[in-house]
Amino acid sequence: MTRLLSFWLSHRAELASLFGQHVLLVAGSTFVAVAIGVPLGIFSARRPRMASPLMAVASIVQTIPSLAMFGFLLPVPFIGGVGARAALVVLILYGLLPIVRTTIAGLRGIDPAIREAGVAMGMTAGELLRQVELPLALPSIVAGIRVAAVVGVGSATIAAAIGAGGLGEYIYRGLSMVDTTVILAGAIPAAVLALVVDGSLLWLEKQLSSRRRSSSRRVVATTAAVILAAVMVASASAARRASGAIVVGSKNFTEQLVLGELLAQTIERDAGLPVDRRLNLGGTLICDQALITGDIDVYVEYTGTALTAVFHQPVSNDSSAVFDTVRALYAKTGRTLLPPLGFNNTFAILVRGDEARSRGLRTVDDAARESGHWKAGFGYEFVERPDGYDGLAKAYGMRFPEAPRVMDLTLSYRALAAGQVDMIAGDATAGLIKGLDLFQLEDNRHYFPPYDAAAVARAATLLRYPQLRTALEKLSGRVSAADMRAMNYAADVEHRDVPVIVREFLARTR
Repeated sequence: MTRLLSFWLSHRAELASLFGQHVLLVAGSTFVAVAIGVPLGIFSARRPRMASPLMAVASIVQTIPSLAMFGFLLPVPFIGGVGARAALVVLILYGLLPIVRTTIAGLRGIDPAIREAGVAMGMTAGELLRQVELPLALPSIVAGIRVAAVVGVGSATIAAAIGAGGLGEYIYRGLSMVDTTVILAGAIPAAVLALVVDGSLLWLEKQLSSRRRSSSRRVVATTAAVILAAVMVASASAARRASGAIVVGSKNFTEQLVLGELLAQTIERDAGLPVDRRLNLGGTLICDQALITGDIDVYVEYTGTALTAVFHQPVSNDSSAVFDTVRALYAKTGRTLLPPLGFNNTFAILVRGDEARSRGLRTVDDAARESGHWKAGFGYEFVERPDGYDGLAKAYGMRFPEAPRVMDLTLSYRALAAGQVDMIAGDATAGLIKGLDLFQLEDNRHYFPPYDAAAVARAATLLRYPQLRTALEKLSGRVSAADMRAMNYAADVEHRDVPVIVREFLARTR
């Protein structure tokens, strides 16, 4: 608890900013969902035949996993991309079902005699709706808003995977560093926010029974204010780009956070350009799509990953040939692959150090002979990639008794050290290899292609800012595998702040 409090105090400005982003995402999306969902509910309640199809569509949207929904929206013009805009769209869609459903239930639950009395008094359909039906249905509607808002608080944490900000940044950062303090730094405020939202709307729901009309006016006024704030958040990305900021992205594991910060500090120092950091994005697909759509300007990719996962080319073991092929493929899509940083982060087949020593394990072939009674655990990308598990198993004749467990890449190191699995595929430069006493097996059949780290940038951005290319090319050959392991170790094992680690590295290598 002391570490957590110290973290909050030392990062209080950042915490306040992320908390504010989270609140605006949830509030803005919820109130827009109200503005859409309540009219849809009224329409459906008055036309029962239309209710079933509308509810079916809303239910289908609700069943799509949020991370998948963010991925679907990445390439969609106007509403997709990286940042708050796509996050707001997804959160609005998730908020519609409970609001539409409770609006229908509230209106259908009104005693028909009350409507008949209103008609007998000469009320028009509009007057009956505004003065009788909506006030009576309002407690039910607010109950749906309560559900939508609480769901929104949780879903907004996942939005950090596409660079939308919010408390999810701490959660993803903590997962990538296997640091429970950082995870809790984001999870606890998110949980508190959910409880506050739930309690506040429950109180409002009770108050409506005695003060329906005045409460309705306050809700409408608040809705307008928050929608305006949400629009401001959604347009922040465009404003930053208009100001000339270079948007630097990264994937969602420690090394990528370090490399993203390395690019950012180099651009700020050597190119003199402002930088907007969009670090900790969901993975290769999200970073690649963000670069294509212009939501980010530059990030670090690995040549083997680009060859197989991005461009779907056959595996090659020739480092120079892979680099030339990938550079040419990027050039055809308006992107530029800059010279390699200096290290090859190949996949590392890892086992526990004590087991390697006791069994005399040295190569992947040695591990293949043990695979008949082992459990394997791999990251999501490794299971799906053409240069991943299937090809590895065929190349080495691995025969595990059950399908490998699929888990977050960073967590797989801990699972191996704890004995929950017996073999994983990690990164050769991971600091946790040393920190957890893991052993890297030799790829004696040379299955894996080279994974030379290199910055890939939008060609249009490099043409617009010639000093950007000059600054980034200064990093060529300056980051060795030992340097990368040391920085990853400092982040993962010593739990030091990534910006400080990078700043010290740049000061040493000037």
